[in-house]
Amino acid sequence: MTWDRGCGNGCRASPPASPGSAVPTGPIWPATLECGDLVLRPIRYRDKKEWTEVRSRNSEWLAPWEASNPDPTGGLPDYRHMVRSLNVQAAQATALPFLITEWQPGLRNPAIVGQLTVSSIVWGSAMMATLGYWVDQSRAGRGIAPTSVALVTDHCFRTLGLHRMEINIRPENGPSLRVVEKLGFRDEGYRPRFLHINGKWADHRSFALTSEEVPDGLLGPWLASRRS
Repeated sequence: MTWDRGCGNGCRASPPASPGSAVPTGPIWPATLECGDLVLRPIRYRDKKEWTEVRSRNSEWLAPWEASNPDPTGGLPDYRHMVRSLNVQAAQATALPFLITEWQPGLRNPAIVGQLTVSSIVWGSAMMATLGYWVDQSRAGRGIAPTSVALVTDHCFRTLGLHRMEINIRPENGPSLRVVEKLGFRDEGYRPRFLHINGKWADHRSFALTSEEVPDGLLGPWLASRRS
């Protein structure tokens, strides 16, 4: 699908799966979304080396916002188990595990600059999902996060037919709060001790949008605001 609104190079998404249906009538994954230099594509086993390097380089930047295991004797899955779990969820139509990649001068393939996962997809009478992401510190402040969130939210609303998208953010996470502010997500309030983050139960603020609130989508207005 090609969207007329959006970036000058065109913003493309995979063909519609089953817009508006209360249950997916076909596979919703894999999907690849593009806008200008950004390419959001499925995470793969063979991305391990590059993904690990980017994550290692950003360990201090990401640590305060990282999900952790509330079981003190447990840990987080390694890369292979993480990808396997995400692939299973995608096959079950409950997640969309994207890598955020970017075309950069001198590279033969787009470089990994972040990750965005749509999770907890619920069909039926709910038609909603939750979205989370991280971006390489060296590429922060360049519009990558809001563009990626807008691109994926539009895909979920317009192509998959979902009705509601939710993003939960730590109150101290200024950069992420600015992302939802730029895109117009509605602040739904405070959730005490909502998720286990960086070794403890952490408070969050919840933000959401429904498809009726953005009849023109998110991506077009966001990109137009950047040009104005």
